[in-house]
Parts: sequence; C-alpha cells; structure tokens
Amino acid sequence: MSFFVLLLLGFLGGIPAGMGMGGGTVTIPLLTLFGGVEQKIAQSANLVSFVPAGLASLYIHGKNGLLKTQGAWLCALPAAALSLPAAILANILPGSALSKAFGAFLLVLSFITFSQAKNA
Repeated sequence: MSFFVLLLLGFLGGIPAGMGMGGGTVTIPLLTLFGGVEQKIAQSANLVSFVPAGLASLYIHGKNGLLKTQGAWLCALPAAALSLPAAILANILPGSALSKAFGAFLLVLSFITFSQAKNA
C-alpha cells in the first residue's frame, strides 16, 4: 500500500479523533477496507495513534473549557483495567473473529446513534 494512501487514511481517521468522536471507529474500517491492512494491524495502529491524538484533543478541549471531568474516573478506571485483558484476548482471537466482532459493534453503535438522533 502506498505511503500516501495510508497517510490520507490516517488524516481521515484523525479528524473524528480530534473531535472526540472515536477516531478508531473510522480509522480501523478505513485501514482494513481501503488500506488492505489486516484487522490486528489496524487495531494496533489505532492504539498507537490514539495517544498523541487523545493528548492533543484533551489539551485543545480543556483550553476551550469543553471538558466535563466530573465522573471521568468512573469511565477511565474500568477502561484502563480492562485494556490489558482485552489486548490479550485480541491477540489470541483470529483476525476474522475480530473483524466480525468489530462489525457487530459498529452495527449496534449505528442503531443506537440513529435511535438517539431520531428522538432529538
């Protein structure tokens, strides 16, 4: 895959990441569908890119007073605690199982998002 195509896919995934909309939800499908990247590699690339994108987003949103920190630890602590077991599980599972699980996650997320938008 061309360096420039992968760079473009990274930019396209970075936009929603910077907005706090879950860049991996976009980056992983972009890399697997259009970049020809294996699911496990796409997930790994997303994890590596999350750190600088998350830090930059936190800085900008914090500077603009858009961070709501009350209760953040209630989300952050379980997420951090489950990261290692989930990474081990992802390493054990075949790529096809990860692709199907991620696809199912995206379908459920889409259904919830559309339902909430309908009621808004």
